[in-house]
Amino acid sequence: MKILITETIHPTLEQQLSEQNWVCTHLPATTYEEVSQIIEEYDGLVVRSSIRVDSALLEKAVRLRFVGRVGSGMELIDTAFAQQRHIVCFNSPEGNRDSVAEHTIGMLLALLHNITKSHAEMQQGIWQRNLNAGTELMQHTLGIIGYGNMGSAVAQRLSSFGITLLGYDKYKVGFATPFLAEVDMATIFGRASIVSFHLPLNTETHHIVNRDFIDRFENDFYLVNTSRGGIVDTAALLDGLHSGKVKGACLDVFENEKPATFSALEQEQMDSLRKLPNVVLTPHLAGITQNSSFKIADVLAKKIIQHFAQ
Repeated sequence: MKILITETIHPTLEQQLSEQNWVCTHLPATTYEEVSQIIEEYDGLVVRSSIRVDSALLEKAVRLRFVGRVGSGMELIDTAFAQQRHIVCFNSPEGNRDSVAEHTIGMLLALLHNITKSHAEMQQGIWQRNLNAGTELMQHTLGIIGYGNMGSAVAQRLSSFGITLLGYDKYKVGFATPFLAEVDMATIFGRASIVSFHLPLNTETHHIVNRDFIDRFENDFYLVNTSRGGIVDTAALLDGLHSGKVKGACLDVFENEKPATFSALEQEQMDSLRKLPNVVLTPHLAGITQNSSFKIADVLAKKIIQHFAQ
């Protein structure tokens, strides 16, 4: 097979695929237009986060047998169209679930214990001890929405904190554990004081967190999103933060993650988020560690090899 590898990806993927006597071409700086011009020559395509594998590209991929996504989300790939053309799609969420879980909990602890707020004040020479007293995780009931690789990894690590854990997944059943109760959304709306999202972005989940969603919570609550920015309506979240219905937010992902392309409204929204002391922001790095870079590539390589070895 001839395989095109785009973007910067850990070399273990190319190494393992080449060991199968497959010919790999790695173009880390290539563009969609360049891929479109040469894709007809390849049996496999590996992308990360910059190349959109849409129907137009797939129509030109007359030899293509698989698309591999280094990472978890598949929103850049038209998986339905790929399936129509009998093109197998792979991803590797197992490779960065540990990183995402640790980052999620780190952000949540930073928010609840006012760590980032205190740090910013200390840098300005402000010593505010009592006013920055936080709350402990074990005081809370946390609802996990989406119980796949990421959600389950977060729950597993939180189980040692003594926190009450609730889990909801529209497409899974029977995942309750000794430390997590499997519930419906009504229960999360009624009981949760923290909600953490671990959902893919698609037409069903886009802006699932809107004003109506926020208003349905019986308790004021903290919101954590380390999945995809598009599941949260930023305007609705800001309304919730300003009203106090949303007590605080941890956001690693955003609706637009290219600041150079911000509209005036997007810039205003980001500025508002940055100014709020009860918001913790990171630039979509929950799944990025020195370890996960290798693991997501390694997992993907092994999935591809196993599939075509059958």
